[in-house]
Amino acid sequence: MSKKPENIPALVCQPIGFIRSGKHLKHAARHQPDEAAEERNHIELLPVPGYQEALHDLVGFDRVWLVWWFHLNTRWRSKILPPFGPGKRLGLFSTRSPHRPNPIGITPVRLYGVKKFTLEIGPCDLVDGTPILDIKPYLPSYDSFPESATGWWGDYAKEEAERGPCAVKIAPLATEQLAWLEDKWKVEFKGRMVEILTRDPRPHRTRRIRNRRGGGFDIACGAWRAVFDCVDSVVTVTAVEPAFPPVFLRDTQRTRVPDREAQIAFLLKWPKA
Repeated sequence: MSKKPENIPALVCQPIGFIRSGKHLKHAARHQPDEAAEERNHIELLPVPGYQEALHDLVGFDRVWLVWWFHLNTRWRSKILPPFGPGKRLGLFSTRSPHRPNPIGITPVRLYGVKKFTLEIGPCDLVDGTPILDIKPYLPSYDSFPESATGWWGDYAKEEAERGPCAVKIAPLATEQLAWLEDKWKVEFKGRMVEILTRDPRPHRTRRIRNRRGGGFDIACGAWRAVFDCVDSVVTVTAVEPAFPPVFLRDTQRTRVPDREAQIAFLLKWPKA
């Protein structure tokens, strides 16, 4: 076993900018970008001398790599349970888990334009405000190896393809509740919820799907839960409910309850939720 080097100098990184994605909760960000999505996001670089000049010649590249910091994570784990995989804990470095010793992420994104200190990009898997550490051009001849073996992920992808996707239906009550949340409170999690349930609705801690007492299942969606049943690969979302109990919502000392006002209003409108 190699010895830990002595007197390791501190490695200091400073953000060059921040992502503006409109995704304010981790649940809203996909595990990987959806290339088919009609989505625009922006990277706002800090007005540091030289940054605007550094963006010269980036126009003309279809894609760029973003190097960024998982700023919402403070711990790391040597073994993790991926949201999609063989259903067992795997070594951290064989996964893309955000819980890392140095919480650095990389994402390839489509580049649509550069204007002064702002980059317009396509779909991404970053929550709003994520610090950007670096931007690099994507080079297909060096960055793409489609024939490479992918270990446990390849085995899972084969099993997932054989199993096929589930059909997801939204019952009338859930449709009304989701529309009310989006129209009145700008709370939207239907797309992310459907994406997860389509792929695999089975109970799973990392996907935050669990069995409910008395039957059925629910999936945590940020500050909300969706209740659903699954029969013969058909998932039916029957209702939505707040994830926080009323006692938490009334406790003014709890300052970090997302969507607090929306949850209180929801319980007044649907008191049996």
